[in-house]
Amino acid sequence: MPDHSMRINSERLQNRIEALSHIGRIAETGVCRLALSPEDKKAVELVKSWMEEAGMTARIDNFGNLIGRLEGSDPAAPVLMVGSHIDSQPYGGRFDGVLGVLGGLEAIQTYRESGAIPPVPVELVAFCDEEGCRFNKGLFGSRGILGKLEEGELERADQNGITRRQALIDFGCDLDGFAASEYPVGSIGAFLELHIEQGPVLEALDHPVGIVSGISGPLWWTVELNGFAGHAGSVPMPLRKDALLGAAKIITALNDIAKQDPEAPTVGTVGNLQVFPNSRNIIAERVTFTVDLRDIDIERRNEREAQLREAIETICAENGLTYSISVDTNSEPRYCAEPIKAIMREEAGAIGLTPPELMSGPFHDALALSYACDYAMIFVRSKDGISHNPKEYSSWGDMSLGTELLYRTLARLLAKQ
Repeated sequence: MPDHSMRINSERLQNRIEALSHIGRIAETGVCRLALSPEDKKAVELVKSWMEEAGMTARIDNFGNLIGRLEGSDPAAPVLMVGSHIDSQPYGGRFDGVLGVLGGLEAIQTYRESGAIPPVPVELVAFCDEEGCRFNKGLFGSRGILGKLEEGELERADQNGITRRQALIDFGCDLDGFAASEYPVGSIGAFLELHIEQGPVLEALDHPVGIVSGISGPLWWTVELNGFAGHAGSVPMPLRKDALLGAAKIITALNDIAKQDPEAPTVGTVGNLQVFPNSRNIIAERVTFTVDLRDIDIERRNEREAQLREAIETICAENGLTYSISVDTNSEPRYCAEPIKAIMREEAGAIGLTPPELMSGPFHDALALSYACDYAMIFVRSKDGISHNPKEYSSWGDMSLGTELLYRTLARLLAKQ
């Protein structure tokens, strides 16, 4: 029989997840905690109090990240970092990101309560704006600490016209202090992230926990099509320059391109679309929409991108439209560190688990950290693969197992120092 003996405090983990889920709650089980919102600030302050309760020092940096630190016997050594995020989608679930932060907190608190003193500093980070939905650009805090922000990011505005710059100021951040909040090269030794899978693979395989092999490289575009507005009743069909029709054809083309190889994990999505003038009886003159294209194989993703660009060119020419494409994100696939995965496999075996390896289609803060240090991730089974939805669900038992594996991995990594 599997051991599944727990060193972590499952009840404490569950109580904290449930308490946090009440901040920004929507529906029965959902949350809306947009990055840098009042709800986000309230959540950050609550988690900060739990970090301090667990024996860590805690602070909010100038990127809006919440950072808890358990000091090591060598304070100058590269830190072992654990983390995820607590901001959510506007129609989100209560476990996305939260499990990685509160599971990380539980793992570190369990380590401290064992009486061990870490040889190197251990930091737990709730990264600011992983989701990217409010300002249409994610991984803000994790890129920020690495000095990887892009020009113009602070001027990105949300749907209410509030810029990220203003939101950061309202959150209490000092925008002149960005450099002071960056981590020097080499100062992060390794990064661990626990996360719900957000997909159906572990459930299909009947495994509670999986080890991540790597993160697909996301390509994000904003596409703008321009045609000509006209009266919906009087402009003949052959004479129209309908930007929305062009967008519809491109969206269909993206779908066909992404699924042309049924065995490949390629995915393509248009999730946001804006129409001008947006009137029932006016032919659409301008349409702006997002494209999200991902694959674990960069060469295949590049091929699909080329096919999509060709489709856009052809469709716009056939429909009398002009277009522009701006690239918001272009990341290559990033693979997890084999030595850490080996530790995870050993420690999983010690508690009776044989976790499968699976890729991550969604990006995570670990994607940004992968450019600074070795990283590894643990996935926990998601019921029906649902996420970014209030119906998102992982069982308390599965999440406890994932947290136990995180704790054991953390303890092993610290023992090697």
